[in-house]
Amino acid sequence: MRNVEGMSILITGGGSGIGTDCARRFCEMGAQVTISGRRLDKLEAVKAELGERCHIAQGDVTDQADREAMLSAALRHGSGKLDALVNNAANMYRQPVDGYTEAFLKDAFDTNVISAMMLSSMAVPHLEVTHGAIVFIGSTHTRRAFPGASPYATTKAALEGLTKVMAAELGPKQIRTGCILPGAVSTELNLRAGLFTANEAKDRYDAVAGLHALGRIGTGTEVAEGVEYLVRAEWVTGVALEVDGGIGLGASNF
Repeated sequence: MRNVEGMSILITGGGSGIGTDCARRFCEMGAQVTISGRRLDKLEAVKAELGERCHIAQGDVTDQADREAMLSAALRHGSGKLDALVNNAANMYRQPVDGYTEAFLKDAFDTNVISAMMLSSMAVPHLEVTHGAIVFIGSTHTRRAFPGASPYATTKAALEGLTKVMAAELGPKQIRTGCILPGAVSTELNLRAGLFTANEAKDRYDAVAGLHALGRIGTGTEVAEGVEYLVRAEWVTGVALEVDGGIGLGASNF
């Protein structure tokens, strides 16, 4: 396993949720972590907690100029190198099958897939030097079917396919790829998408807890442990790692 201390790591969507928990874990292990996101106040709050090991780069992953700025910021903070890219930035997209709109679907793929593909492509020359890793955040929506969530599930399925092809293509460059599939974790994702109020989100998480074989929803820290593994494991690539409390099993008491 590679040593995290001294690594340079870029985490998109680092101002909240799983992104923040990944940043916290890597900073505690001695990495130089750059977090990006659109909301400066959120980023600044994370930096205030994590200290000098954490650097912020405000920007939107769907904007090419912002992606370039994020990568440049990570290289500067990491003394000219990049050891890992964690593509965490995403949004929740729900729309019924008989109500699809082209603009909505294009936005979903631009935010959840294309931006991560582009940033990963830009990072390749730097990760080749360090024999680094690219991690995508997928979802167990690809293991369990939730009606109404097909736009979101489809973007996450795309990331799984992308992970395998990138692993095969970038293996000769000694760049590893992996995809984490979290189960239900309490984050701002549904709130930010305007799908639920805070109380409605809590009720939803309470209701879905029983679908997990372990009987509870997860934490961002537990997902970050999986991300850490994929960043550190030197002979693991192209995998979709389920960190989901068993929701993907489809277990039933009937």
